[in-house]
Amino acid sequence: MAIAKLGKMLAMGAVLAAAFLVVSASAESKARIVRLSEVQGTVQIDRATGDGFDKAFINLPVIEGSRLKTGKDGRAEVEFEDGSALRLAPDSEVDFTRLELGDDGQKLSTVQLVSGTLYANLHPKKSGNKTGDQFQLNFAHESVTVAEAAHFRVELDGTTKATLAVFKGKVSATTPSGECEVSEKHSATIEFAKGDLAKDDPAGKDTFVIAKNFEAEPSDAWDRQQTDYHDRYASAGGSGVSSPYGYGMSDLNYYGSFTTVAGYGNVWQPYFIDAGWSPFQDGGWAFYPGAGYMWVSGYPWGWMPYNYGNWAFIPGFGWVWQPGYYNPWYGIPQVVNPPVRTKVPTPPVRGRQTVMVGLGLAANPAAGAPRRLTINPGSAGFGVPRGSVRHLDHVAKTMDRTSRPVVVATAPPVSTTAPTTGFGPRPGSTSTSPSMRGGTSTGMAPMGAPHRSSAPPSRPH
Repeated sequence: MAIAKLGKMLAMGAVLAAAFLVVSASAESKARIVRLSEVQGTVQIDRATGDGFDKAFINLPVIEGSRLKTGKDGRAEVEFEDGSALRLAPDSEVDFTRLELGDDGQKLSTVQLVSGTLYANLHPKKSGNKTGDQFQLNFAHESVTVAEAAHFRVELDGTTKATLAVFKGKVSATTPSGECEVSEKHSATIEFAKGDLAKDDPAGKDTFVIAKNFEAEPSDAWDRQQTDYHDRYASAGGSGVSSPYGYGMSDLNYYGSFTTVAGYGNVWQPYFIDAGWSPFQDGGWAFYPGAGYMWVSGYPWGWMPYNYGNWAFIPGFGWVWQPGYYNPWYGIPQVVNPPVRTKVPTPPVRGRQTVMVGLGLAANPAAGAPRRLTINPGSAGFGVPRGSVRHLDHVAKTMDRTSRPVVVATAPPVSTTAPTTGFGPRPGSTSTSPSMRGGTSTGMAPMGAPHRSSAPPSRPH
């Protein structure tokens, strides 16, 4: 009897020890997850599952070891926790070789540009006397490091040369020949030494020439459009959310509004929802090594509300997102007070393939499609690309009054030509394509700051 009792105690101790190890490992985890925040045209992602490249969708998590590449008509943006962004022009590929947290909580990021053109708009944070965030971009045998806010472009021309153009701030470039600083409105042309980039020729050295100007590229206008979108909307909603995470805030302020509800606090709700809408009706499950299946929302704003905080259902008001604070990252959405018939997302029991739910994940818009968009009640912005409609909050007010679909004009196509010298054209706007719940467009036109949309009469004040 004593032996049996001792065995049970030892077994219980083993379980508790295992649980403690799991909690400790989680608490000390230095892994980071960033966001695939914009996808246009042909874009593929390798999620480090060992299965190679697969079709990419907006809101897919990007982890250390992930690879991302665009086709001839493809563009993509990856957004970091602080709102910094990397953007891939067509025919480009990058590897996320390092996404970690340092001992002092600083974010350590290393990205390898394999081919094509990459734009970076970075806002690394300092931490007093401690080492702040660190970002390093590697290409060929060169690297670029950023210690302060900077906006720049790196273009690889095969295996012969690379061009670094700095739009704002300054960056440090390191080559086998040495290190130099490239300041704002300057560029550097790096000619690679022959012989496997100087590997086979010890005497050969890369040449590094700095100029006071640079040639514009066709994707410069698109990059500036995306930058303008984030600049306008990152803090425009007046949410007052206290969180160390800044990614996704631009989309929350464009596609919905924050309000205070008694008993629930400061909450966010998307535009264009109706009584039957559920935040879990459209999306999918994507498999990641070490984490299993993660929920991926099909809505363009669907990052923060599904990975931090929780969704709550308020009778007479509908679904709202309650922001999280310093809570852990969730791969499965957290739900409070769901209606009886709500289908709360549950991950697949087995398998590794992407599993679609409802309308699934929004199709990647392509250039050259119609420039009119039909937004339907209950769509919650599904298929409406960021910035494609001026004053989306005004459109939402119209639908609140009529409860009918609204047809709007979208932005005209962005120019794909650029001057051969100077700093590129000012941002224009992009073309559109249809979607399952309306239409789409691929960019934004200049617009004013958003206004809060008034709630329908049936909602509490």
